[in-house]
Amino acid sequence: MQKLPLGQTGLQVSEICLGTMTWGSQNTEAEGHAQADFALDQGVTFWDTAEMYPVNPVAAETVGRTEEIIGSWLAARGGRDRLVLATKVTGGGMAAVRDGAPLTGAILREALEGSLRRLGTDHVELYQIHWPNRDAYHFRDIWNFAPRPLKAETEAHMRDVLATAADLIAEGKIGHIALSNESVWGAAKWLELAAREGLPRMATVQNEYSLLCRQFDSDWAEFSVMEDLPLLAFSPLAAGILSGKYAGNVIPEGSRRSRNETLSGRITPQVFPAVAAYLGIAARHGLDPCQMAIAFCRSRPFPCIPIIGARDLGQLATDIGAAGMVLSPEVLAEIDAVHRAHPMPY
Repeated sequence: MQKLPLGQTGLQVSEICLGTMTWGSQNTEAEGHAQADFALDQGVTFWDTAEMYPVNPVAAETVGRTEEIIGSWLAARGGRDRLVLATKVTGGGMAAVRDGAPLTGAILREALEGSLRRLGTDHVELYQIHWPNRDAYHFRDIWNFAPRPLKAETEAHMRDVLATAADLIAEGKIGHIALSNESVWGAAKWLELAAREGLPRMATVQNEYSLLCRQFDSDWAEFSVMEDLPLLAFSPLAAGILSGKYAGNVIPEGSRRSRNETLSGRITPQVFPAVAAYLGIAARHGLDPCQMAIAFCRSRPFPCIPIIGARDLGQLATDIGAAGMVLSPEVLAEIDAVHRAHPMPY
């Protein structure tokens, strides 16, 4: 498994990141441990989680369970220094977590302390803000996105969070602060304030990215390259859609779609023709469609590390098998043609 530099952090991370958001809902603790064992054996040493996990659904009674499963794995296996751990503090508006209270510096500290207890560690290398307090266009909200002019309030919030992050870094509890579900303007403002006021610099951004969701390809791509701010690409298989298992609009038993029928708005009339076209490319070139989709993320002209998640070890093995795969110019040209024909299917 190739190791990559993570932006300006000084960290070296595996070229594929292990996502864990199903551990505690679709996966039992034992299954989560088995996935952890297998991933580590394959050289996947970069793992991502969040205080609100597991998902499908997010529920107050299960918040933190995924971190607990990682913590019990670490207690049983040891070797914390083998991993680069990333977790997230929940943004405002999630009723299952702190009754939806907006993020503040005080909440950042409180949430981190809870995550560290559950993980059974004294630090995490990467601490991400799961989404901003202000309105955002992610998760299909772009169709009615209407940003509000809250610049002064937003800057005050950012200073508060960054000041607390500085303290947590000084205390050795986090290595770096980072973003998720953020916009170019938001990221630019975080970096500007950090540089101007001597506060911690945002290290990465975790946004959705896949063959079917390519909002990152324009302004964000330029920003990522110019500012050396890597993308941690979540849902590189579009919640499993790109595997083809939902082709024909079916809902396999035990799949994520059996718990979330629209896959958070990803199932649309436009999505299945696009998926069929991508499956056709994979078939013509003898590629596994999941591996093709993950390798596509690694092919981008901006720094991009895909976050994979799996329901079982077979899926995990397939996804990790994309490591080191380089797509041919012919495959990339066909992908480009399909993207032009199906530019925004959800």
